Amino acid sequence: MAVVGGGGHVGLPLSIALAGAGFRVLISDISKGAVDLINAGQLPFDEPGAAEVLETVRAAGRLTATTAPQAVGRADVVVVVVGTPIDKHLNPEALDVPRHIGQLEPHLTDGQLLVLRSTLYPGVTRMVEALLARRGRRIDVAFCPERIAEGRAMTELYSLPQIVAARSEPVRQRAARLFSKLTDKIVELEPEEAELAKLFTNTWRYIKFATANQLFMIANDYGLDYDRIRTALALDYPRAQDLPGAGLAAGPCLLKDTMQLAAFNNNQFTLGHSAMLINEGLPLYTVARLERRFDLASMTVGILGMAFKAGSDDIRSSLSYRLKRILQFKSKQVLCSDPYVRVDPELVPLERVLAEADLLVIGAPHPEYRDLEVRVPIVDITNLRAQGSRV
Repeated sequence: MAVVGGGGHVGLPLSIALAGAGFRVLISDISKGAVDLINAGQLPFDEPGAAEVLETVRAAGRLTATTAPQAVGRADVVVVVVGTPIDKHLNPEALDVPRHIGQLEPHLTDGQLLVLRSTLYPGVTRMVEALLARRGRRIDVAFCPERIAEGRAMTELYSLPQIVAARSEPVRQRAARLFSKLTDKIVELEPEEAELAKLFTNTWRYIKFATANQLFMIANDYGLDYDRIRTALALDYPRAQDLPGAGLAAGPCLLKDTMQLAAFNNNQFTLGHSAMLINEGLPLYTVARLERRFDLASMTVGILGMAFKAGSDDIRSSLSYRLKRILQFKSKQVLCSDPYVRVDPELVPLERVLAEADLLVIGAPHPEYRDLEVRVPIVDITNLRAQGSRV
């Protein structure tokens, strides 16, 4: 089998897991850097539990990587990990996936199973089916959305039910047989149902985070500690267990998919747009509160953690960078550090941040910051350090 886009955060764990299940897997990716690392038995990014399996399947000759797209023609199954981005106006680029499939089509072979894996704008599966039919291709198309969280991929690929969607029962069964090698539970849907299911999942998480952030702002504006309140109300109270803590809710999926759902519904999605305003506005709210307490213009501010979430090296859509831009305008100097991120040349060692900063803000609540000894005020919205979440 082949995994197109298999060098990324979604495609690579899937490729490794399928190779671990006994399949011979070819990764096709446009990133030569990622391909070279994979062929050398190294991960291009951090993913707990993946390195050991990668080493095993590489040694067994069951996983290789290439930048040559024509190599996918030798596979009986082609998994395409190409998602739907949004543009700078928050509109989905719904034609991106069909465009990629159109470019890939000359390399495909009749009789293959084509699995669309990333989040799709509703209706894209049907567009891909129509595109292949117009070109006279006999290729089975299924949409089987990924459901993993970064950092838990090598657990959740095996433990979570897999949604399988296709236009006909034989194609659904063909895709189900593939994913049953990883998980025991298969959930069958129609393609349009599965497309919405994926968007609903990420939108629900985004709205929950926005609820927490709005409640944090309300409590904070009255000088109260949101996390102390949240901990108290959730104690042994099942109906409050899913109330999250506050924090910079970002990453490559949640905002994007919420805006896709809004666009699909003719931008009649007040709840989703409100969630966007709250979550994307938290960095500005934080700086505005800091201005009331400190003379930022005379201060060096250190941001601890630039990844989009704790324990990750992924900076895509990280709101720590929005916080950085605002503070660069408001303060004398901003220094940023992250123990996981390797792709940002402007990051400085933690020791320098601690030595030079007059004020610290935790962006990504990495565990390394929990017991850090500091000599200056530290803002900890997530209450990682258990000293309160007030700003």
